[in-house]
Amino acid sequence: MKKMIVPTRLILAAVLAAFGCAKKEAPPPPPPDVKAAVVLQKDVPIFVEAIGQTRGSTEIEVRARVEGFLQSVDFKEGNPVRKGQLLYTIDSGPFEASLAQAKGLLAEAEAQLARAKQDVVRYEPLVAKKAISRQEYETAVVVQRAAEASVDAGKATVQRAALDLDYTKVLAPADGLVGKTEVYPGTLVGRGQSTLLTSISQVGTIHVRFTIPERDYLYYARRRQEQGGQAGAAPPFELVLADGSVHPQPGKLAFIDRNVDPATGTILLEAAFPNPGAIVRPGQYARVRAAVDNRKGAILVPQRAVTELQGIYNVAVVGSDDTIEVRMVKPGERIGTLWVMESGLKAGERVVVEGVQKVRPGTKVKAEMVKIEEGGAGAPPGAVPAAAGEAKGTTGS
Repeated sequence: MKKMIVPTRLILAAVLAAFGCAKKEAPPPPPPDVKAAVVLQKDVPIFVEAIGQTRGSTEIEVRARVEGFLQSVDFKEGNPVRKGQLLYTIDSGPFEASLAQAKGLLAEAEAQLARAKQDVVRYEPLVAKKAISRQEYETAVVVQRAAEASVDAGKATVQRAALDLDYTKVLAPADGLVGKTEVYPGTLVGRGQSTLLTSISQVGTIHVRFTIPERDYLYYARRRQEQGGQAGAAPPFELVLADGSVHPQPGKLAFIDRNVDPATGTILLEAAFPNPGAIVRPGQYARVRAAVDNRKGAILVPQRAVTELQGIYNVAVVGSDDTIEVRMVKPGERIGTLWVMESGLKAGERVVVEGVQKVRPGTKVKAEMVKIEEGGAGAPPGAVPAAAGEAKGTTGS
């Protein structure tokens, strides 16, 4: 049988054709879907904000001033009290006895004084007639003076005993809100120290103590100096409570401590807020804030659009041809969930707000445009804004 001979050139051509089909390039992947938004530009107030704790405008510790057994607690805990209202009664028996004894000693001293005066009156003409020696007369005068001193001491003892007896009735030193009692009937109080009985807070005006970094303090102090250093130039304070609500009454700065704490680099401040109805109570944690500046035309982006690596901050900017440019920025103050960009971005530029992890420099993207809400989240155009009751960060808008 005759064998068929295939030319080598045909075999080689067939192999090359098969290899070329196998190496045919796959189509490029579609551009990643991201959400982008035009940076928000608006005037924003710049706040100094800190966490503090509320306290009464005056905090009074009520203590036992005499030693004795407590007989009764004469107030309702947690209720308002008036100045002079009876709070506690301490057993007064020993003090009544001490007062009676002091009065008896005073009466004895007064009798001795009367006798000494009579001797002086009787001896005075006799010494003039030389019926008695001058020494006897002078001795009588000295005895009178000693009797007078004994009477003065007796009066002081009676006064002290009367005060101690009065202290067995513990009265409210001022109007305010009384706390819980620290002692109960039958307790021995006042031995060796003035026992704390309860505390009274004046809450018609509520105060908040807080600390701020010395950097913020310096900025605030310089701003005040630029405005003339007048009391009216101090910005009003807002009080944000634990539930996110803002206290309706604005506050004012009450005092600034004399020194910066070297251990923490912070300084203590206190702000005072009117507190009608005593809604705010001492001991609550709250945020205080004050607008110290108003930045015109600030550029803001959501915080989630900013990436940070080793202290370098970047945002992904979508160019006019939908190509990604990773740009370094310098962030400033945080305004709620937004971040003020001090440099690196311009008005009208688009940034990626969702899907940042999908993009690289030079990547083409399919950008869905959303709107940056003042609450900080990117929402599709026409989306319903956040409810009025939701916290809006520190913009105050």
